[in-house]
Amino acid sequence: MNNVAVIIPARFQSSRFPGKPLAKILGKEMIIRVAKICQKAAGKKNVFIATDNLKIKKICLKFNLNVIMTNSNCTTGTDRVFLASKKIKAKTIINVQGDEPMIKINDILKIIQSKKKNPNSVVCGYSSIDPVEAKSVNIPKVVINQNNQLIYMSRSLIPGAKKNSIKRNFFKQVCIYAFNKKELKKFYNFKKKYSRNELAEDIEILRFLELNIPIKMVKVSGSSIAVDIKSDIKRVEKKLKR
Repeated sequence: MNNVAVIIPARFQSSRFPGKPLAKILGKEMIIRVAKICQKAAGKKNVFIATDNLKIKKICLKFNLNVIMTNSNCTTGTDRVFLASKKIKAKTIINVQGDEPMIKINDILKIIQSKKKNPNSVVCGYSSIDPVEAKSVNIPKVVINQNNQLIYMSRSLIPGAKKNSIKRNFFKQVCIYAFNKKELKKFYNFKKKYSRNELAEDIEILRFLELNIPIKMVKVSGSSIAVDIKSDIKRVEKKLKR
C-alpha cells in the first residue's frame, strides 16, 4: 500500500449541514468513524484528513490521525484532496468522503484494485437504489454504459423513460474515488471555478467528464448511507444499532 494514500476531505462549513464532520454518531464524531474504517483498508500511516478547520484538526489529533491543513477557499472536496496530495508521496490517491460513516473496508479495496487495472481512468463507486429513494435530490444518480464507464450523473431521476411501462434500474453514487496525481492536477487547474454541468448539478466528479477524463464505475455494496442532512444521522444510527 506504499503507493496508495486515502485522503478524507473535511470541511466544517457545509452549506446543507454546518459542522458535519464533527457530528456525533452513537457518541463518536463522524470523521473519526470514517477514518478508522479507512485505516483498516489502507493502513494507519496511509490515511490523512485534509481540512481547513482547527476544531476538526484538534479532534483528529486526539485520535492520532494524520492531518494536513489546506486553504479555506477550496471550491470542492476534490480540490482540497489535490492540495493535500502535494504533501504526500503516494502516486494513487483515494478520496473517501467524510460523510460515509458506514462505508465498507472491502468497497475501499475494490476501488483501489480497479484503479490499478485502470490507471488512465478516474474510478468511482456506485450501488443500486430503490425507486422511492432515487427521487431525492440529495442523492446523485448515475448512468453507465456497457463498459461500466460513467455517461452522466445527476440529482434528477435518471435514466428517464418515455413510457411508464419501461422498467428502469436506478443506481446511486458511493463517494469513494481513485485518481492519480495528474488527474487531480487537471481537475484543480480547470480554467473556470466550476464546469457548467458541475455547477448545475452540484456534483464535482462531472468536472472530469468536461476534461474528457474517463470515469470507471465500480459496483460496491449498497449498505452505506451518506450523511447529507441532519436527519440522515438518525437513519445511520438506527442501522448501526441493528
